Amino acid sequence: MKYPAIRAFTDLAEHLGEFDQIIDVRSPAEFALDHIPGAINYPVLNDAERIQVGTLYKQVSAFEAKKIGAALIAQNIGRHIETAFLHHPKEWKPLIYCWRGGNRSGSMALILAKIGWPVVQLDGGYKAFRQHINTELGALIARFTYRVICGTTGSGKSRLLETLHKQGAQVLDLEKLAVHRGSVLGDFASSKQPSQKAFETAIWATLRQFDTSKPVFVESESKKVGNCRVPVELIERIRQAECINLQLSEELRVALLMQDYAHFIEQPAELIARLQFLTPLHGKQKIQQWQSLIEQNMMVELVHDLINSHYDPSYLRSIGRNFPQLSQTIPTQLAGIQEADFILLARQLLEH
Repeated sequence: MKYPAIRAFTDLAEHLGEFDQIIDVRSPAEFALDHIPGAINYPVLNDAERIQVGTLYKQVSAFEAKKIGAALIAQNIGRHIETAFLHHPKEWKPLIYCWRGGNRSGSMALILAKIGWPVVQLDGGYKAFRQHINTELGALIARFTYRVICGTTGSGKSRLLETLHKQGAQVLDLEKLAVHRGSVLGDFASSKQPSQKAFETAIWATLRQFDTSKPVFVESESKKVGNCRVPVELIERIRQAECINLQLSEELRVALLMQDYAHFIEQPAELIARLQFLTPLHGKQKIQQWQSLIEQNMMVELVHDLINSHYDPSYLRSIGRNFPQLSQTIPTQLAGIQEADFILLARQLLEH
């Protein structure tokens, strides 16, 4: 029995919710680099097996590679059926894809279809998906209006975005998608950043769920969030957008930063090492002063000095130039850093 394939990713983008499961059969390394949102990785060749087959193809012959590849693929598909698919009813409808919609996804689709499941194979595979992102992301970004939350480091921008999201606002949290807070101390302690492709996919997946008649709240980011580059189209849109000038007292900023960067308090050696990256900006003597504060466990004093010597001067040098609407904005004062303070401000912004 022959089952239809989606012929282009533009079709799939409109029908993602019609599938019970999206199965990516590429190797774990390919999947980790980027994948269709919501996909689950059931590789028909793992990373080592893919290298083995590819080497045979190049150094021996396509025939020898296909023989070994077929044996490995059959074993892996059989294991996936036994461990992951046996409980599915006859009506279970999976979408299956690989790199180009070729042998790897075709092999699994054929076997599952022979069992009796209404399988769909994505023609063009991940490559077609990636082409769609490259073509459509800029146009999708341009459909929205943006409200940009500006403010110095520690003023509560990320927490306000999170609260706005909980209050029902449309929020594009670039730092969350990039798994980075956007500064030399900004990487998340327990997670690594996504690839550039995965970052762009996450932006696309977020925006495509939004209503174009409502604003999207976003933070005033630079061109890069850690190692992830913000799409040029998005940077241009948010730098011309209406701004929210968030203000918070220095004492409360220090308290908030101490909460957000608690892992550095617990691992002072890591903080000392990370501050070395600021040597070209501040010189060895200043870095040694900061390291001395860490060694004496004077973390509050350190944060105050980092705010006044590094973060605020850097912010003030760039914010007016990159966000011209900010100068026309009345400052928005955040009264405190408790959850209730952020909820109150979020509701005021949504009413506005």
